Amino acid sequence: MAVTLTATAATRVQKFLASRGKGIGLRLGVKTSGCSGMAYTLEFVDEAAPEDAIFDCNGVKVLIDPASLVYLDGTELDYGKEGLNEGFKFNNPNAQASCGCGESFTV
Repeated sequence: MAVTLTATAATRVQKFLASRGKGIGLRLGVKTSGCSGMAYTLEFVDEAAPEDAIFDCNGVKVLIDPASLVYLDGTELDYGKEGLNEGFKFNNPNAQASCGCGESFTV
């Protein structure tokens, strides 16, 4: 099982952590929400939980709880800008469909 960050996403996370002044990495997860059933979660982490799976990607630690890892296995997190919008984008091979706004997905 693996989750990766593109170099662009890793650079952005490193900048966020530096401006925040603390943190060991980025936690990715999923929760039940949205029009397609599941939504992605992102948060900066100061401390790992004992059950976390930890991946080192382009110099950034990515932490995922076991329940979310089932849905995120093989996912690549990217960061991009389209017009006036910019943000993280999940490229998840497990997602069978996603809503029009890209906020939620179905597996």
